[in-house]
Amino acid sequence: MVDREAAFEALDGPHERGQASEALVKAAFLVRGVSVSTPEYDNEPYDLVVHLDGDFRRVQVKTAYRNKPGTVQFETVSTRRRGEGYDREGYRGRADLFAVYNPVLDEVYAVPVADAAEGKTEIRFEPTDNGQRAGIRWHEDYLLDAYLAGRDPSIR
Repeated sequence: MVDREAAFEALDGPHERGQASEALVKAAFLVRGVSVSTPEYDNEPYDLVVHLDGDFRRVQVKTAYRNKPGTVQFETVSTRRRGEGYDREGYRGRADLFAVYNPVLDEVYAVPVADAAEGKTEIRFEPTDNGQRAGIRWHEDYLLDAYLAGRDPSIR
């Protein structure tokens, strides 16, 4: 069995991890019967376009990484090097959905851009120490299968 988290850590950098996440996310949509297209240029604010419910959705693929115990988080901004600094831009109005690959659990999450926090979004996969449940983004609520449930019946 492949340790996905270790395999992702062994990749050379963020670009390679992003490419691996894109391939895994694309495959996750395809095996569920969702049509996937890719833009011709890599400078678009989205990585994939999926056809759901008779509509096209712009999908930005992200890789989650360990945060606090029992959680992973992902960046919800695009960061580009500009001269001596960095330019960060959010995805609201530029993409519809984050498809997030979590190598810790080998899961894919679908998080609507409108539901994500600005900057970073945390997803919890283990209970909190204090038993809190409200205001937490639980991984089971964002699993790709949960997102697709109740949609187009031709999707598996």
